[in-house]
Amino acid sequence: MTTSRRLPAGLVALAIGGFGIGLTEFVILGLLPEVATDFAVTIPQAGYLVSGYAISVAFGGVFVTAATANMRPKTVLCALMVLFIIGNLLSAIAAGYGAMLAGRIVAALCHGAFFGIGSVLAASLVGPDRKAQAISTMFLGLTVANVLGVPLGTFLGQVSGWRSTFWVITGIGVVALVGLIAFIPQQAAAHRPAGQLRRELDAFRNGQVWLSILVTVFGFGAMFGTFTYIAPILTELSGLSDAAIPWMLVLFGAGLFIGNIVGGRAADRSLDRTLITLLASLAAVLVVFALVASNPWAAATALFLLGAVGFASVPGMQMRVLEFAQAAPTLASGVNISAFNAGNAIGAWLGGLTIIAGFGYRSPIVVGAVLAGTALLLILMAAGAHRRSAPTIATSATASISN
Repeated sequence: MTTSRRLPAGLVALAIGGFGIGLTEFVILGLLPEVATDFAVTIPQAGYLVSGYAISVAFGGVFVTAATANMRPKTVLCALMVLFIIGNLLSAIAAGYGAMLAGRIVAALCHGAFFGIGSVLAASLVGPDRKAQAISTMFLGLTVANVLGVPLGTFLGQVSGWRSTFWVITGIGVVALVGLIAFIPQQAAAHRPAGQLRRELDAFRNGQVWLSILVTVFGFGAMFGTFTYIAPILTELSGLSDAAIPWMLVLFGAGLFIGNIVGGRAADRSLDRTLITLLASLAAVLVVFALVASNPWAAATALFLLGAVGFASVPGMQMRVLEFAQAAPTLASGVNISAFNAGNAIGAWLGGLTIIAGFGYRSPIVVGAVLAGTALLLILMAAGAHRRSAPTIATSATASISN
């Protein structure tokens, strides 16, 4: 483990992989109307390309991570990137909606395990006071994908057809694979000892791990309950044109970028306090967004804040799971990545249900506010339980030393 302040090359490689994965996850949101038109399906049906991806991520994050628990991490990461490339190639050549969904599912299988294993690796490359920042650096690929990749991908899809965007993503996957091979340090890929999977499963005996995972599900679901339908929200409610959507995604991505950096630093200083503050702010932002969505300028401001506050909580959510599963963190980390995408799927599904029920495009924002409030209650419960248990742990430790 290095304590140098210089950015380790391995983190750069992980961020490159994160960029490609983030792009394939998020770019579909800006292209939802085009894909729906091409395949002759409704917007809520096209939204299943988002929730289907998320469910596959949730599955892969648990089972792929578990299945590879005793394999070399570098080998696993490279194999997962190959799977990512194949999935996006299938999406690019899909002849129908079902084939497109299948390609999304294949690409998504790599997502959870990649970020789960990568988060543990990233934290191991830096000193103990920079672990959340290291995780935020890895997730920087996701934010750059939103700041630059998603708006450009959306623009490209609108001009040259949505398939062209997935061809470009396939090429980025190839570049990311080369980066992983070149920059992931070999010493971080040592074979893990026998019985590692059993130790990984033991981490789930800790109730704080489960509470942290639930915070992730509801907190991330809050943001994606809204963001999945952001294109029709902005065109139907805010009155913006299709041409304005890429620029609005740039604004959202800028919020993600800033929030990711600030959130990582804040979480290193005070983890639970940071999460409580951010989730309370997220609930407030969503309530305001629901009220002002008909005003394009106010909606733009709310969208920026949604990205900033929503993604600022991501490093802390991931770090909290690692903190309480530190003896065997890899599977718990992968499960929490699955939790992010389970939240994504739940938010998209509930938002779609409210639209189908006739409540309009404002209703997914309200769904997001409710999910954020639930996440806030959960982190308050978790933090309170941790504070109450801390004196007991300290007393037990003191007694053990005195004996």
